[in-house]
Amino acid sequence: MKNHALERFRRPPEPLNCAQSVLYAYQKVSGDAALSISDMKALGGGRAPGGLCGALHVACTVAPEKAESLKARFAEITGSVLCREMREANRHSCEVCVSESAQLLEEELGLNEQKPQ
Repeated sequence: MKNHALERFRRPPEPLNCAQSVLYAYQKVSGDAALSISDMKALGGGRAPGGLCGALHVACTVAPEKAESLKARFAEITGSVLCREMREANRHSCEVCVSESAQLLEEELGLNEQKPQ
């Protein structure tokens, strides 16, 4: 899933933000289009609720039953779940956050990136 997320993160033809990129990847692999990618536009750049990383927020939104596990695992990897905190400390790039969120979501849901689309 992380490959799908990174192929669209800030890249043409329609650059997506962190939140949109993770949702795009999830939809590509799962086929579940219940959430709108355009609705996630406002969640990038530290604007997700509570200052949460937008990529992580979308992963938690898609799999609310796995949210605590996703947050804990993400924090282990990145050192925080808060966008601003990570950016101010130069801990990880947004690309890393997108990649890790997509990977963790895939693992938590047992999705397979090689699944027919």
